[in-house]
Amino acid sequence: MLIDPAEISPRDMYLHMVRAITPRPIAWVSTISAEGVANLAPYSFFNGVSANPPSVVFSPVNRRDGSKKDTVLNIEATREFVVNVVPHQLAEAMNATSATFAPELSEFAECGLTPIDSQRVRAPRLAESPIQMECTLLQIVHIGEGPLAANLIIGKIELMHVADDILDGEGQIDPAKIDTIGRLGGASYTTTRERFDMPRLK
Repeated sequence: MLIDPAEISPRDMYLHMVRAITPRPIAWVSTISAEGVANLAPYSFFNGVSANPPSVVFSPVNRRDGSKKDTVLNIEATREFVVNVVPHQLAEAMNATSATFAPELSEFAECGLTPIDSQRVRAPRLAESPIQMECTLLQIVHIGEGPLAANLIIGKIELMHVADDILDGEGQIDPAKIDTIGRLGGASYTTTRERFDMPRLK
């Protein structure tokens, strides 16, 4: 099969991409609006991009009507956000926050989650998440226009909070203890429980 993006709708291309690019880590991003309303939403176009400066990137796509999501609007207004990781035990809560809520409603309150103060940004952290990265905005790259166009958000990690109980004996983060999930296509997800090691070739 050949897929020519010029011959199909953006929606169909999106469906092909999210089934081909797997598994995708999930950034559970908390922001705060200019009016002080906390927002929490998951994004699976997400990754780390640099250690110097320590940076992450995630990409909220526009809604089907072409409008920007609250996360993008909040970051444009405040230039700050927090990336919270998603362990398996929080999968259902994460999914609940992916619903569409009115801008004046907070997903924290609507979904029974706990916001806690950050130390260097105004956006709250998610207390239930074992890793929270406080970030300031480096750049937003707008890719395309209209429905499903992207807003590539690049942020600098200003402070990283890590729960002590997910560390190994050497004080490093233990992937087995985090038990994160990843996004596949459609409604499917995966865990990181099955792993294998492979020495890097010199």
